[in-house]
Amino acid sequence: MRLIHPGRLAARFLTLLCLLLGALPALAQDDLDGLLPVTEAYKLTADASTPGLVKLHWTIAPDYYLYRGRMKFKPGDGVTLGDAQLPDGEKHHDEYLGDVETYHHSVDATLPYTVAAGTAELKLSVQYQGCHEVDPKICYPPHTEQLTLAVPAAATAGEDSLGAALNKLGSTKVGVSNGAALPAEQAFQLQAIVRGRQQLLLRWTMPKGYYLYRDQTALKLKDAGSLTLAKPEWPAGTEHQDAHFGKTTVYFDQVELPVAIQGDTSGRDTVYLEASFQGCQDNGICYPVMTRGLPIALGEAAPTSGAVAEPAPEMPPARTSEVGLGIALLYALLGGLILNLMPCVLPVLSIKVVSVIESGESPARRRSHALTYSAGVLTSFVVLGVAVVALAKAWGAQLQYPLLVAALSLVMLTAGLWMSGVVQFGGSLGNVGSSLANQKGWRGDFFVGVLAVVVASPCTGPFMGPALGYAFAAPAAQAMLVFFTLGLGLCLPFLAIGFVPALARLLPKPGAWMETLKQVLAFPMYLAAVWLAWVLANQRGADAVGLLLVAAVLLAMTLWWFEKSRWSGSASRSWVIVLALLTAVPLYALVRLPAAAPASAGAVSANGTVAFTPAKLAELRKAGTPVFVDMTADWCVTCKANEHAVLDTDAFRDLLKKTGAVYMKGDWTNEDPAITAFLQEYHSPGVPLYVVFPKDGGHGNRLPTVLTSSLVEEALTKAAGTPVATNP
Repeated sequence: MRLIHPGRLAARFLTLLCLLLGALPALAQDDLDGLLPVTEAYKLTADASTPGLVKLHWTIAPDYYLYRGRMKFKPGDGVTLGDAQLPDGEKHHDEYLGDVETYHHSVDATLPYTVAAGTAELKLSVQYQGCHEVDPKICYPPHTEQLTLAVPAAATAGEDSLGAALNKLGSTKVGVSNGAALPAEQAFQLQAIVRGRQQLLLRWTMPKGYYLYRDQTALKLKDAGSLTLAKPEWPAGTEHQDAHFGKTTVYFDQVELPVAIQGDTSGRDTVYLEASFQGCQDNGICYPVMTRGLPIALGEAAPTSGAVAEPAPEMPPARTSEVGLGIALLYALLGGLILNLMPCVLPVLSIKVVSVIESGESPARRRSHALTYSAGVLTSFVVLGVAVVALAKAWGAQLQYPLLVAALSLVMLTAGLWMSGVVQFGGSLGNVGSSLANQKGWRGDFFVGVLAVVVASPCTGPFMGPALGYAFAAPAAQAMLVFFTLGLGLCLPFLAIGFVPALARLLPKPGAWMETLKQVLAFPMYLAAVWLAWVLANQRGADAVGLLLVAAVLLAMTLWWFEKSRWSGSASRSWVIVLALLTAVPLYALVRLPAAAPASAGAVSANGTVAFTPAKLAELRKAGTPVFVDMTADWCVTCKANEHAVLDTDAFRDLLKKTGAVYMKGDWTNEDPAITAFLQEYHSPGVPLYVVFPKDGGHGNRLPTVLTSSLVEEALTKAAGTPVATNP
């Protein structure tokens, strides 16, 4: 057989590759015939004739659409842009981007701006992206257009250009005595009503013929330290076509806005609220932006304006009085024991099972494993307790941070590769390098204890709810004792095996079968990594999962080179550090991704579930509708178990119809201040939280964290005021 010279073979391969690459444009052109250029598929026009406002209009060709979330606006030199006002788009599930909003036919956007003094031209860049939705189905890459527009003479730097123009327009009318327009203080009366230390109710009252803009309102606390305001949940308003802002939402007569205060208010008696807002007289003048400061005494239900106080709503009773410290500690111990059986902890415990079995009949090694693992568990629970008490964070809330979710997924992958034998840390089962194993063994046990606590936090059991509820409302010393007891319950089985010889003798004898068991137990670790990747997808979308997979490949490469260079020189081993640093690059990009778009306020899903907002809940309760509120998260294993067993069943949907109740769900997978405030209001240490509100307006009935069908049926039947069915 004639051998081909390697150089000639490479030359032929490169020639063939060049021919294929040269043919790609022609092949692509065959597929893309008939597609419009991007600027014809999406014709963009701009108008800057209104001072302080750019109006953008896209004309979208048939069979094409634009992504709402892919629109970006960047200012040129001397230009400052405000937030773009875009209409809601059509809901669409994209194969790559997840749940998105799209526009067909046309779309208008308004963009407020200010310019530096002496600037004659307004320069900005507009980026957008869209797709062709029929064959050939393709998506254009992001396209950017550079706009240069003439600046109206009224636009000046350092002030709200639109507000300045309106001020000039209305300066001869506002406050005059001819009745053409009322003074701003009379036209827009603002009250702040305290409805608990963490809840405010802002009320604007306008005379007939005046209206308030929703999107021109800004609220903040001044000199409040770490206290902040949650994002307001506005009630439904009136759609209004405005000459300055385009299609917008306004309020006539009166509007009430619930606002939650975030942070610990226990050390404060007063906060100072600053509210900026703007409104108009119907078919008359528009007022400039008004700013008012309101000192608010916390814990009092009196409006700051001196109007008659309205009674605060009946609050649910705190549950800490139902549980004493002794009962809370017993619940904590039982809850920690049950954590050993929870699916989120089992993958990590498989590591511990292997290490205990490997210790064989050596009592000293069993005790060492048990003590070091327990030290990791107890230390982690104490640290977690300190963080929860000091930062007022809820149980399991750390998994709201995508970086931690991605890091845990990579840790699970690393543990799985170790158990599969791809990489070895320390010594092997055959005690090769036993001195190294003995030196690092305690570190491994301690780390497994830490990891068990981290992955256990999304899980709750039937006994943990009362214990954690007590800890979140108890003094710091008692709260720390509850967290320590939880850790003691989690590590108690391994302490028993390590120090009770009779239990240790029940363990199987070491042997060659242990390597097979170790490899089998690697698969729960891989499944845990997949579960965390799914949580990440719900937090940051498909792009985040793609970056996590890139990081996983780089991590696998790092571990491969770590194993390959084990007996090599230091220069070769230094590449492990380089590869490990490269693994962090996609994680850095992941952190910068925007959060997945939440469900629209009060939106109703296909199965009839209503997205939680305080305003929507208040509206339903005012209408006399019984409501079942479910606070959940994708990383909450107990939540998912309850959904599978009770809430996602035909029996539950039939029960809702029979009682006329509404199923309202709050998704706490990502941070949500409104849900956090609701959890604090009901003294809940985290999710799941289930509250049933009766139709008569009474306070909510909080249900246990572990649901049963009979429990839910009894609560909803009572809330609806219908007789409970009994068997004859």
